[in-house]
This record gives sequence, C-alpha cells and structure tokens, in this order.
Amino acid sequence: MKRNRNWSLWAGFLLVLAGVLSYVPFFALFPITRDFPWANLLLFCAGGMLLGAGLIRAFRKPALYRGKILGPVLAVLSVSAFTLFAWGLFYQARQLPASAAAPHVGQKAPDFTLPDQNGKPVALADLLSSPPAATTDARVNGLLLIFYRGHW
Repeated sequence: MKRNRNWSLWAGFLLVLAGVLSYVPFFALFPITRDFPWANLLLFCAGGMLLGAGLIRAFRKPALYRGKILGPVLAVLSVSAFTLFAWGLFYQARQLPASAAAPHVGQKAPDFTLPDQNGKPVALADLLSSPPAATTDARVNGLLLIFYRGHW
C-alpha cells in the first residue's frame, strides 16, 4: 500500500510561518492590525489546527499517511515560532526605556513656553502669576501638568 503525503502538516506549518513573517512587512502598516495582531493570531490558530489534524492523521493511520517523525518536528518549530512572536510583540515591544531625566512626582517643573489651542504662546510662569479668569482677586496656587511619555 502506497503512503500518501500528509499535506495538512505542511499547510499548517506554512500558515504559522506566514503568521510570523507577515507582521512586520504587511500587518504592521495598518493600525487595525498593528495595535493588536488579530490577523496573525488567526493565521496561528488555523496553522495550529491543521498541524493538529495532520499529527492525528499521522499517528492514527501511520501505514496510510506520512509524518510520524516530521510532524512533531514541524509542530515544535511552529510552537517555538509562535512563542517567539508572542514574546517579542506582547512583552518585549511594550518595554519602555528608562528615563532618568523625566520629572518626578512633587518635583518643581522647569519654566517652559508652549502654544495654546489658538497658537498664542503661554508660559508656565504667566499661568502661575496671573489670576484666574473667573475671579479678579484670587491667585493660582498650583498647576496640574500631565506628561504623556511617548515612545516611537
């Protein structure tokens, strides 16, 4: 009896490779797939299901289908590729570098000037020394600054 090729093993492995290799050159270009890689995760799921079906077929009917040796090798390579992808994207890419020069809580902010919503320059010292618009006799005791630390 001639043994048939177990194409689901190879198709699953190729889908997992497509999931790993397609993120940076293609899916990272679009915000909907860059922010959360759902398309790559679908490729991983489809590849994993095909690999699982191929392994079941290879071990249940070894006389009919090939892949009893190569199937586990491809499965281990696929799981390793997925693990490396998930670690790199979900953990390593989210790590921000240390910022020793960033202001700390309670630290006095240096004087700066930035444009307001109308393009008029506003200085920190001017905000602290001028009274609020609602009252004429009160003075601002403090100012709340919110820093959004970007990482590109």
